Amino acid sequence: MVFVEEQHVSADEEYDEYDSTATHFLATDDTTGEACGTARWRFTEKGIKLERFAVLPAHRGKGIAQSLIQAVLEDIQTYPQSVGKLRYLHAQMSAMPLYQKFGFLPVGDIFEEANIKHMKMVL
Repeated sequence: MVFVEEQHVSADEEYDEYDSTATHFLATDDTTGEACGTARWRFTEKGIKLERFAVLPAHRGKGIAQSLIQAVLEDIQTYPQSVGKLRYLHAQMSAMPLYQKFGFLPVGDIFEEANIKHMKMVL
């Protein structure tokens, strides 16, 4: 919903061949049980890519994104094959300060994915 409806990313770009193999996370509202945030991570040839962090507008500013990042980073550590692998993500420009709080640093130039400016960040 966040990417397709709010940010106008085509569904063809949002749903990909990694949906069935990535490790997915779903944040839910403590009161209503409603889904309010999501994320995923996967092994790639370059390392471990953290992706698809999204929180519904009504739930932003409540620490959900931080909780998702923390949960993903902790989960990755439970996989022995993750040791020594680069952890990276493609951050939308507006989200870079959030990822920097977890130690991610920008690398390279700004680029576009789905017509949205991003920057690669590594941990």
